Amino acid sequence: MNFQQQYLYWLAGAVLLSVAVMSFRDRANPRRVTTGLFWALYGLIFLVGDWTYGLFGSGAEAKRQLHIVVGVLVVVMALIAGFGGVRLGSYHQRSPQEREASAQRLGNRLFIPALAIPLVTVVGVLLFNNIPALQSAMFGSGNHATLITLFSMAAGCVLGLVIAVKITHERALQPIQEARRLLDSIGWAFILPQILATLGLLFTSAGVGSAISYLTQEYLAVDNRFIAVAVYAVGMAVLTMVMGNAFAAFPIVTAGIGIPILVLQHGGNPAVMAAIGMFSGYCGTLMTPMAANYNIVPAALLELPDKNAVIKAQIPTGVTLLLVNVFLLYFLMFL
Repeated sequence: MNFQQQYLYWLAGAVLLSVAVMSFRDRANPRRVTTGLFWALYGLIFLVGDWTYGLFGSGAEAKRQLHIVVGVLVVVMALIAGFGGVRLGSYHQRSPQEREASAQRLGNRLFIPALAIPLVTVVGVLLFNNIPALQSAMFGSGNHATLITLFSMAAGCVLGLVIAVKITHERALQPIQEARRLLDSIGWAFILPQILATLGLLFTSAGVGSAISYLTQEYLAVDNRFIAVAVYAVGMAVLTMVMGNAFAAFPIVTAGIGIPILVLQHGGNPAVMAAIGMFSGYCGTLMTPMAANYNIVPAALLELPDKNAVIKAQIPTGVTLLLVNVFLLYFLMFL
């Protein structure tokens, strides 16, 4: 039997369900029921796959019903998070003195588990890409570029976990407790990447790009080249701040402003437009809590008292880079 991407989803679902069980049993958490329910529903979504279509019948209608169920679960999760249902609890951590003593004892060996993840990922990708027989034996025939990367990274994470438990002499369940602490600290923001990626697809399918194109051409002086460039760059940054992901904002703003106005109307270079346009979107990424992976997670990992400290530190850089991108786009796109 060949390895499938669904197995990685099942692993993530199993971890989330373990976190949910621990949350339900944590009497120190004032919202242990809603916290556990939030992570249980999220874990259940990861366990959903093609195998569940049979529970609803067959054909397109079965898929539609399953998608409705998943949508309802997401709405319930949003309500739990919106009403403050995800709270911190007790995580069986060592005292600060014990952690400091452990850090001094382990020294630089603490970096070994973290370094194992990228190392195993790179080695795995190189092995599978350069030994076709190994790739076919593991994943079957066809192109498995994404699956190879995900599998290699998952293997690196598992190896890093084993190394961490071995060198710290912690209990096997303590990593799950630490995962629960981080998840509870991040809270609802943890699910943003998936939600925002879906939102980008919905915006594109709903014709938001066409609507943006109409509004900009009707109400802004886009006949002026500099104004058109500024609207495109700032629009990329602003929509990225709303959606939390430059990749989700790019097709919308490019379809609405980049191609019809900058390329077709003003004759700009599409390659320059795409490169600097994405860079402008990244400027928005620096300045929004919606980009949870970049701005909320680091604050939680570093246990900063201000969860927006990373964003506040990045705003000057983001604004400065955005202004530079406007002028770069203006002077380089029309050479």
